[in-house]
Amino acid sequence: MACASVRKKLADIMTILEVLVIVWLEREISASIQQRIGPEYAGPLGLLQAIADGTKLLLKEDILPSRGDIPLFSIGPSIAVISILLSFLVIPLGYRFVLADLSIGVFLWIAISSIAPIGLLMAGYSSNNKYSFSGGLRAAAQSISYEIPLTFCVLAISLRVIR
Repeated sequence: MACASVRKKLADIMTILEVLVIVWLEREISASIQQRIGPEYAGPLGLLQAIADGTKLLLKEDILPSRGDIPLFSIGPSIAVISILLSFLVIPLGYRFVLADLSIGVFLWIAISSIAPIGLLMAGYSSNNKYSFSGGLRAAAQSISYEIPLTFCVLAISLRVIR
């Protein structure tokens, strides 16, 4: 029981560190491609820039629409983000290191990832603005259209591995 808790905390810490390194690398590589200086304001070589950006985003004011459905406006993006985070449950992080070892892992991943467009559509609809609604509809349509070929690819690989 304690070992599972330690493994979960270790996975959380590793995920956060991986995200920080990937964001830093992306900024450095894009700066090098564009022949400019990358982030160097927060910490040495800009290593703490992602933490500074995250803090800035957390401290920003939450702007709510005056004529929109406020509970739905808040729940929509949460559904999209939660469905994406839940998909990490079945992705193996190492040899015999999976957060939730389920026999239906691939199918659960496909089902969970198909919930995200609903959150995008809810976020666009709830603002009671035709432009936000069309943007949410477009984002949901793109997400669904990319999901179908991805599902076929994952299922084809799964069928090949099962044999």
